[in-house]
Amino acid sequence: MDHLPLAAYENREAQTRDTLDFDIRFSADDAGTFTGHAAVFGERNSFNEIVKPGAFVRTLSEHQARDIRPPMLWSHRTDEIIGVWTDIREDATGLSVTGKLVTETAKGREAHALLKAGALSGLSIGFRARTQERGANGLRILTDIELVEISLVALPSAGNARIKQVRSMSDVSAFTRAVSRTIETLRKD
Repeated sequence: MDHLPLAAYENREAQTRDTLDFDIRFSADDAGTFTGHAAVFGERNSFNEIVKPGAFVRTLSEHQARDIRPPMLWSHRTDEIIGVWTDIREDATGLSVTGKLVTETAKGREAHALLKAGALSGLSIGFRARTQERGANGLRILTDIELVEISLVALPSAGNARIKQVRSMSDVSAFTRAVSRTIETLRKD
């Protein structure tokens, strides 16, 4: 037991209660949400192309101005939309994406199951090159890209264009239960 003056002890208890009053930021709606990189800067892909930093700035600005996002497709099939992109931006690595599968559809559920199992982890972009440069050995250096779509794929042309994290309802529920138990334990003390 601490040897604190009563006023200090009561103050610490009030601070502890204030600290424990927080909202859990994950919810059931997070199930099917995932993050990754759809393109990686400077990485040579199987088509002998690399993407330079800044290549997506113009297209992302155009999407924002029109309040649209490219569709999330299953293996570049325009007839198989499987989710929505909730965030797309350039970061130091490449084209960072956050998406949410529409698990109310058969393909969305299938994609979610494959992601959770680790059987599917690739991302690939469909694009039109607006400006490009040529490097040694025919290397195509993409400097301005019109982003048309982003697909979940089994074999991405850029090896590091991958999904990094997948949230599932069971993950969210387990986390929520663990945090709730911890809060209750701390409040009893």
